Amino acid sequence: MASHHQNLSDHDPNKIPSAKGMKIALVVSEWNAEITEGLKKGALVTLLKYGAEESDLLLEYVPGSYELPLGAQFILESSKDIDAVICLGCVIQGETRHFDFVCEAVSQGVKDVGLKYNKPVIFGVLTDNTIEQSRARSGGKLGNKGDEAAVTAIKMVDLRKSLESRA
Repeated sequence: MASHHQNLSDHDPNKIPSAKGMKIALVVSEWNAEITEGLKKGALVTLLKYGAEESDLLLEYVPGSYELPLGAQFILESSKDIDAVICLGCVIQGETRHFDFVCEAVSQGVKDVGLKYNKPVIFGVLTDNTIEQSRARSGGKLGNKGDEAAVTAIKMVDLRKSLESRA
């Protein structure tokens, strides 16, 4: 199904658990700030909408998307009570293979940090061909991937807490 005709961030609010009491960190790339600030805004609005308290949210910045995994690791090492980390960034295809190397490193790094700390580390990184595509996915006509990353974090923290309560 082609994505250019739909808001990709639509979700059923009845299927989103409460974020009350969840401690969630956001690590945001400063590179492509126009886009990453839109992603950050979408994530924060969604977290607050579903009950997170501002005092339970931590916001940190890193220079670029490549640094997101290490930023997430620093947060998890220094804040043991963090339930999840949302990594927000934007890598736009250029004329060289730099895009491929950065995207692969970031996606693998985010996954590795989550597995290392056994906590949700959410990949909220746009990997678009053009700036226009990134604008459409950071609060434009195709929704906001920051919103989607926040929903994912809430659901994953809820899943972990649910499973832990059964043990």
